[in-house]
Amino acid sequence: MPASRRVLIDKPPFNAFSTLWDYGSWRARWIGVPSGEGPGSVSSGVAPASAVLAFRREVVLDQPATCRIHVSADQRYRLFLDGQRIGQGPERGCFENWFYETYDLDLEAGRHVLVAQVWWLSLDAPPAYAQMTAQAAFLLAAEGPLAEHLDTGVAPWQVRVLGGYSFLPPGDAWGTGAKLRIRGADFSWGFQTGQGDGWSAVAVLNAAVNASQANEFKRPWMLSPATLPPMLEETVRPFAVRHVQTTDGGAASTLPVRAKDHLPAEAGQWQAMFDGKGPLTLPPRTSRRVIVDLQDYYCAYPQLTVSGGAGATVRISWAEALYEMAADGSPGHAATKGNRREILNKVFDGIGDVFEPDGGRDRAFETLWWQAGRYLEILVQTGDAPLVLQELTLRQTHYPYEFEGAFACSDPAMEEVIPRALRTLEMCSHETYMDCPYYEQLMYVGDARLEAMVTYACCRDDRLPRKAITLFDLSRTPRGLTQSRFPSRVMQIIPPFSLYWVSMVHDYLMWRRDRDFVLRLLPGVRGVLESFRQNLTTQGLLNSPSGWNFMDWVPAWPYGISPGGLEGQSGLLNWHLVMTLREAQAMERLAGEDLLAQRDGQLAESLAAATDRAFWDESRGLYADDLEHRCFSEHTQCLAILSGLLAPEKRRRVADGLLTAPDLTRTTIYFSHYLFEAYRQIGRMDAMAGRMGPWLALKDLGCTTTLEMPEPSRSDCHAWAAHPLYHYLASVLGIRPAAPLFASVLIEPQLGTLTRAAGTIAHPDGLIAVELHTQAGRLDGMVELPPGLTGELIWKGKKVSLRGGRQDFTLD
Repeated sequence: MPASRRVLIDKPPFNAFSTLWDYGSWRARWIGVPSGEGPGSVSSGVAPASAVLAFRREVVLDQPATCRIHVSADQRYRLFLDGQRIGQGPERGCFENWFYETYDLDLEAGRHVLVAQVWWLSLDAPPAYAQMTAQAAFLLAAEGPLAEHLDTGVAPWQVRVLGGYSFLPPGDAWGTGAKLRIRGADFSWGFQTGQGDGWSAVAVLNAAVNASQANEFKRPWMLSPATLPPMLEETVRPFAVRHVQTTDGGAASTLPVRAKDHLPAEAGQWQAMFDGKGPLTLPPRTSRRVIVDLQDYYCAYPQLTVSGGAGATVRISWAEALYEMAADGSPGHAATKGNRREILNKVFDGIGDVFEPDGGRDRAFETLWWQAGRYLEILVQTGDAPLVLQELTLRQTHYPYEFEGAFACSDPAMEEVIPRALRTLEMCSHETYMDCPYYEQLMYVGDARLEAMVTYACCRDDRLPRKAITLFDLSRTPRGLTQSRFPSRVMQIIPPFSLYWVSMVHDYLMWRRDRDFVLRLLPGVRGVLESFRQNLTTQGLLNSPSGWNFMDWVPAWPYGISPGGLEGQSGLLNWHLVMTLREAQAMERLAGEDLLAQRDGQLAESLAAATDRAFWDESRGLYADDLEHRCFSEHTQCLAILSGLLAPEKRRRVADGLLTAPDLTRTTIYFSHYLFEAYRQIGRMDAMAGRMGPWLALKDLGCTTTLEMPEPSRSDCHAWAAHPLYHYLASVLGIRPAAPLFASVLIEPQLGTLTRAAGTIAHPDGLIAVELHTQAGRLDGMVELPPGLTGELIWKGKKVSLRGGRQDFTLD
């Protein structure tokens, strides 16, 4: 059997050129379906229909050969070699960074068949919001002697449209793309080995060009090597059958789950099938509804294998939780979910895929993209033939994290948040970070910044944060602002998120050790800040930029926009810009751009002075959200403190008000990250315990992941809510970079009521471990640093110098 390996490369594979005009071009070309020959074909002025295609190339080798190939597609591909799947992609990006994967093949002498399954969804299907797309296309380029036999556009590849696929609307999961209906009677069984009829010559499309080198090219795909390792994929069987009932074959999802409808005698048979202990046979003309609890949150490809059952329909739908019934008894359901462990007297409202067996044996159905959630609803309707359900498995997928960060303490309730935070980060990390896997699957700057912070603390692998920062840089518009979410085929601008992108660059500067990467991003940082400078008024204040100035899901703030944020001036937005200018100043200073650093610093100081004049309320000792001083929020006080430019007395009064004022608009789950940052700045991390309610409630709510917003939460899996884990390590234990590039460490613990805390945090050179115990005002502890790293520990004004290796200490 041939062997294959995915490899990561960091340079374009093809550099030769004959003229300036073809510099960066590959010999291989993109290929597609010939004009007018079915779905996915290119026809001038006519949008091609959605399609799943197969591209085939057969070669016969006289002797064994080793070959490196580079593969991409629009929109997605799966690659098969002699019937075995060896890879998939391309890694999700944008037109300016269209990724390709690289594989090394070890081929024996004899016949080999490469087949690429490529799917392309038109806008009416539709594709996922995060999926950029131009037209159905495939690309494979080989290095070495086999290039002339394998290169697309050079070698005689063939293509066919695969039958049996149609597409269903995504429903409430609007960002995730169309779901599938697979009709077995029309399906092209065995296509992976190149079997079947209907193969024809391909159409040769655009030249393939390197994004970093091309001089003159026909858009849209500018090629870059994949930056991430393959996503984790492992087969799991986490099924717990909770409910089995007979249905009338209608829309059972609209019916509440009733105890009286349960068929306990059948539940064991279903459970045995799910556990892999044998098949389950359903007689002709039978309808069943099965509710399955996965007992945790999963992102996974469902794989259903059946025999027989011609005329049957199997629908597998996913949900994060079941909904409570409408209070007035009307059809549908309430917005609330209640305890996520409970299903009785609740309504399943989910999304999913439909499989229609053709009567054949060992028919394996699987989706093109993964689904997400905790619960499955399986609706089966058989026709005139029995259906044998052989097995249903899940192929779990997410970014292949290797978590090294850890935290333990004397408060068990705090510790219970940790596995939920880590699971949420896993479920929201794939080829990009995601706000949520169920509804949108989009990478937003505000979410990604907090996800990256948890990643820095828990992992030495920083490839996903680097990719996020790079893609947001590429998303910038002519105004200079980043898009709020990217990649995205639908543009959206949230100006504060552009400022958070600047903060992401600064975070990377502090937590990782790649100065050159940060320097390459500074032109984009300057572009963002120049855009904000254009909105300064003659009074020296920031006028709220056009766009969606979202800050937090505060119930009283329309669309999450603080007072003055829609138009006019907002105290919160002004302090946000001050804080960001200070971060940019630090980055310019690192780059040796002293004049630019001075310019950013001067604007930060003048803007802080203008904001102080306009929004300071002397009677309250707080900063107002609005010019009229009617509204006051924790948010504005937090960013004022984090700006670092408050006069000492005002800083003291703002800190006092942040802790004691009863009528401040409170931060919700997302913005509480900045609240906890402010607590750390004022030396009051003890106050964090009183604001952990939304996280401590997760256990009683039956949640295995963290929520998007206070109940009723739309999304049950939102990794911006994983940030308490970062704060356990970086604010409670107090382990932080003390200098850019994490050149030294500051450990400044604020344990509050904890008597014991220990943790491990990732550092570019290894791991930093800290163990602390307090008793009667005394601190006993241990710190272990990677070799060569130095730093300082501060406790109640007392300092301990730190060096590489282990050191024990006692401070009274």
